[in-house]
Amino acid sequence: MRVLSVYEGFFSGGARIVHSDVVLGLAEGGQSHQVLSIHGEVRREATRQRMQDDACYRALTAGGVGVTSLGRSAGLVDGALAANVFSGPELADTARAMAGADVILSLKEQPLALLNQAGLPRRPVVVGLHRSDPENQGPALDELKAAIADGTVVACVCCAESTRAAYEAAGIPAGLLQVIPNGVDLLRFRPDPAARLAFRASLGIAGAAPVVVFAARYAAMKNVPLLLAAARAWLAREGGGHVVMCGAGMTEENPALRADIETAFGKAPGPADRVHLLGVRHDMQAVYAGADVVALTSVSGEAAPLCLIEGMMCGAVPVTTDVGDSASIVEGLGFVTPPDPAAIALAWTAALSARTDLGPALELSRERFSRTRMIAAYAALLDGVGRRTSCSRA
Repeated sequence: MRVLSVYEGFFSGGARIVHSDVVLGLAEGGQSHQVLSIHGEVRREATRQRMQDDACYRALTAGGVGVTSLGRSAGLVDGALAANVFSGPELADTARAMAGADVILSLKEQPLALLNQAGLPRRPVVVGLHRSDPENQGPALDELKAAIADGTVVACVCCAESTRAAYEAAGIPAGLLQVIPNGVDLLRFRPDPAARLAFRASLGIAGAAPVVVFAARYAAMKNVPLLLAAARAWLAREGGGHVVMCGAGMTEENPALRADIETAFGKAPGPADRVHLLGVRHDMQAVYAGADVVALTSVSGEAAPLCLIEGMMCGAVPVTTDVGDSASIVEGLGFVTPPDPAAIALAWTAALSARTDLGPALELSRERFSRTRMIAAYAALLDGVGRRTSCSRA
């Protein structure tokens, strides 16, 4: 089977990580996969993000997956393409890529602005849905409904039950919505005492110091001000504690983040000196191994946050707000808090105390979050779409 994945672009985010990992796994299993990216470069989260610099792009090409781009370069707003008008050469490149595929995989619904253009080869499209707020996806929800109405979209893969429920409530037919929960590479994401010590040493953090990691891009939905308010309360009590922030935009070069930190901590030195801004990291397994707690403070939009799963598999205790499937993901394994900084800070302390006791439960949960299970489910879905397409053509 020949499958073409269409991306808005290569930029930081859990959805792109999951989708790219699925593509690699399916290619390893014998399917033929290619990727077409609408943008070759974007500016998001106060960061210039070039396709060739992206870890997912490098992993795909290293794994033998061909990646091409229409070459657009623009800033993107969450939920919308920079433009939904495409040139003749762009449509010609898209048509050539689609002609060589049996099935199209759309990474989220945004690429449907391209795939819905008239005159392109007609191929069955499977859309990967990775959020729980379809109403905040700009015109993309309407593009999804249009593609369903004309029969182009034959299935929608939801990474979480909250995603399925939200899109069904938004008018997407229930029969098209299938849940395949996110999974991770359990060989990569595992407790690693040596990596833990090395990561901490690289930041000058003592081996026994309590560490909270916050892995997220700098975006409103992530509620960075809430995280920082909780960090101030927690660091004031934990004299040896540290908070590590990583992801796109989590750097000193981001003026909005600097302003958030000043609002939370003031200008005087003190607890803020124990907040580490690391930006985009390509060794997240080491970051999580070095942590005691993995934190999430999002207020909306999340579905099955990858940071919680990856962090747990490395031995960190998850503490999250009740957003998307987060509560069910961490049930029996961590803590769920209201969006209140004092409550979050107390939960971080409770998580530190419970880390040893939760270790066996975290270990037993590993199979549930397996990449192997996730890829097998995607393979079965795509094989079924391919068989139905072959029968209809015959």
